[in-house]
Amino acid sequence: MPANGAQQPMPSPTATTSVTLAGQTVTINYHAPSLRKRHLGGPEIVPWNTIWRTGANDATTLITPIPLHIGTLLVPAGTYTVYTLPTSTKWMLIINKQTGQWGTEYDQSKDLGRVELKAHTLAGAQEVMSIAFDDIKKDSAELHIRWETVDESVKIATP
Repeated sequence: MPANGAQQPMPSPTATTSVTLAGQTVTINYHAPSLRKRHLGGPEIVPWNTIWRTGANDATTLITPIPLHIGTLLVPAGTYTVYTLPTSTKWMLIINKQTGQWGTEYDQSKDLGRVELKAHTLAGAQEVMSIAFDDIKKDSAELHIRWETVDESVKIATP
């Protein structure tokens, strides 16, 4: 704590994104890390071919009061943890049934399933990781994970 007693801001502050589908709010809670002169795929941040917590600190959480199709995966209403498996050529989104854990505590036996994300390249580097819903319609949206020049997405929809 600084000498004046004020708390330092968290290096990876909490963030929330949500979307209304079929009249219900779907929410993702995460911590948004910054690059700080690091690069995706390097050993110090989001190494390729390794399960990643898709954020920082606590595990990233998906809360849905309604069933969803995330890509081809049917996700029942409930609370889940979101992980990704990034490689230099493709990313997989992992929906996991374990909740409440620190982000690095991954138990593959609790996976609900995995879906491949669609890769896009951002025009410029994005310093702070973000998760967002775009192309929002009444019953569908695109879920985007953006960081550095990476934009990985998947369609989500109500069944």
